Amino acid sequence: MTITRRQILTGATALAASAAFQPAFAMRKTVIKLGLDLASDHPTTVNLNAAAAKIKDATKGEVTLQVFPSSQLGDDTHMLSNVRSGAMQMMAIGDNILASLVPNAAINNVGFAFKSPEMAWSAVDGKVGEMVRADIDKAGLHAMPRIWDEGFRQITSSTKQINTPEDLHGFKIRVPPSPISLSLFQSLGAAATTINIAELYTALQTHVVDGQENPFGNIETQKFYQVQKYCSLTNHMWVGYWLLMNGPFWASLPDAHKKVVSEVLDAQALQQRKDNQKLESSLEATLKKQGLEFAKPDPAAFQKALAQSGFYKTWKGKFGAPLWAALESTTGPLA
Repeated sequence: MTITRRQILTGATALAASAAFQPAFAMRKTVIKLGLDLASDHPTTVNLNAAAAKIKDATKGEVTLQVFPSSQLGDDTHMLSNVRSGAMQMMAIGDNILASLVPNAAINNVGFAFKSPEMAWSAVDGKVGEMVRADIDKAGLHAMPRIWDEGFRQITSSTKQINTPEDLHGFKIRVPPSPISLSLFQSLGAAATTINIAELYTALQTHVVDGQENPFGNIETQKFYQVQKYCSLTNHMWVGYWLLMNGPFWASLPDAHKKVVSEVLDAQALQQRKDNQKLESSLEATLKKQGLEFAKPDPAAFQKALAQSGFYKTWKGKFGAPLWAALESTTGPLA
């Protein structure tokens, strides 16, 4: 067969075009935008930025994780919607907020279930976390294996110290818009009401409510100590932050990149937990200097009151026996 000059030129042109295309394809970068509602100096944000640097280094710049703190990409509800739709790639979200989409995510928030942060981490790093992640996957999202730490929530009051379950009877307390939070305090006899956190300082100042419950970080940054006098170290609820990615986006990543992202973020979670607990310890001293008076009640009395009210039975029914059994394998019997 005779090869014409035209065929030679055509083939050469195609080869050149292919050669030009290959480097451009190889140079294509992956950018992951991650939003969260915490400040830039919070241990979660600091450790996410540390993870971002490690991911970029491990992938030789092929994957860039961009961290946007302080709700720069919207509030939690807005970001969750965008991650689900694919408008955003990733976010960090509290389990109590995620529960609006994935109800079983609230299993971490069962009242007085955990005696220490380490016990909570053991549960969420084990079967409990595995089952919740499966439900997250069903919602079209992918969760990193290890949840990050937000810590225990504590009760503050402007009128009295909360030392026993009876002290909560009729007590006007604000809780977040979380069904399990409302259920917990109503089961303890409190006059619980949901108020947006942006309106909470004024509500405390004007005695629409006399108390609230939050981790130390929020109590300090929101300056609740200016309108509250007492803080009861109840440790009544542990909360964590899931790192979520849009499911189809995660599936589109090369396996090698998935491995790096997952392993780096999981390793950084361990450091974040240490850093957040260190912050919690320092904030207790800070809040004492700012005028809060502290008490440390017996959590067993509150747990007993919840059991008698039917709280644990109710939520066992909501979560289902398998997930509840996984929780109790770490905590011991709750009801």
